[in-house]
Amino acid sequence: MVSRSSLAARFEALPQTVSWGVGLAFATAVISGLAIYLNSFAVKQVPDPAVFTTLKNAVAAGLLVGLAARAGGGTAARALRPRQWGGLLILGVIGGSIPFLLFFTGLAQASAPSAAFIHKTLFIWVALLAIPFLGERLGWPQIAAFAVLLVGQAIIVPPTGIVWGTGETMIAAATLLWSIEVVIAKRLLSGGVPPSVAGAARLGFGLIVLFGFLAATGKLGAIGTLGLTGWAWVLLTGGLLFGYVATWYAALQRAPANIVTSVLVVGAVITAAFAAISKGALPDGGPLGGYLLIVVGVAVIAWMARRVREVAAQTA
Repeated sequence: MVSRSSLAARFEALPQTVSWGVGLAFATAVISGLAIYLNSFAVKQVPDPAVFTTLKNAVAAGLLVGLAARAGGGTAARALRPRQWGGLLILGVIGGSIPFLLFFTGLAQASAPSAAFIHKTLFIWVALLAIPFLGERLGWPQIAAFAVLLVGQAIIVPPTGIVWGTGETMIAAATLLWSIEVVIAKRLLSGGVPPSVAGAARLGFGLIVLFGFLAATGKLGAIGTLGLTGWAWVLLTGGLLFGYVATWYAALQRAPANIVTSVLVVGAVITAAFAAISKGALPDGGPLGGYLLIVVGVAVIAWMARRVREVAAQTA
C-alpha cells in the first residue's frame, strides 16, 4: 500500500517537461470547470461571498500545507531565501486574498455578462506581461490562437450593453492582480520554490488577510451560523480549490505562463458540459460555436507547446 507521503513526493517529482505542464494545465481546467459549476450551488448555501471565500480557502490551505509537509516542503521552506519569502507573501496578498474580495464584491454590483467577459481575458494579460517580465515569446500562430479564444469567449458571453461602473472596475482590478500573480509565481517556481510550498503560502498568507477582513467588517460571527449543508459545500469546494492550486502551480512550474493560462480557458467548456448533463440538453447554437472555437484554440496552443524545447521553456 502506497503511503500518503509517498504519493505527495511522487506528485512533486513528476517530470519537469512542457508536455507534463500542459497535461497538468488540462487537469486544472477540468477541476476549474467542475468547481465553477458547483460554486453556483454553493453560494446559495453560504450567501456571504467573503465568508464563503474565506472558509473555502481555509480548507484548501490546510490541505496544501499537508501536501507540502508530506512532500518534504518543510525542508525546502527552511532553505528559502528572504527574497523568496517576500515573493510568497506577495502571492498571498495579490493572489490569495485581495483579488477574491474585489472580484466577489464587484460581482454583486456589475452585470453578469460584463463580469464574466472581463475575467475571461486573464490569459491575454498574462501573455502580455510574460513577454517583458518572463522573456516568453509569441509567434503568429499562437497570437492567432489567442484571437480564436477571445472570439470564442465573446460568442459565449457577448460583451454587449456593458456599462462601465464601480463593479466592472473592481473585477478588472482583480483580473489584473491575478495576472501579476501568475508572473511572480512563475519566477518563484522557476527559482526553486516547490509548487506545494508556493500554493500553501498563496492561500495561507491570503487567509490572514481574509480573516482580517471578516473581523474588520464584523462578519466573523456568520461562521458560527453556518449549517451542516453549508459546511458540506465549503469542504467540497475547498477540496476542489486544493486540487486546482496544486495542479495549477505544478503546471506553471513546467510550462510557459502564456500556454498554461490559455489551456485553462477550456474550463468554460467543462462547465458547459456539466450544465448540459444536468439539464439533459446541449447549449444553443451560438454558445456552442463559441465552445468549439475554444477547443480549437486550445488544441492549437497545446500542439505548439510540443515544439517548445523542454529545458528552454523553464525561465530563469
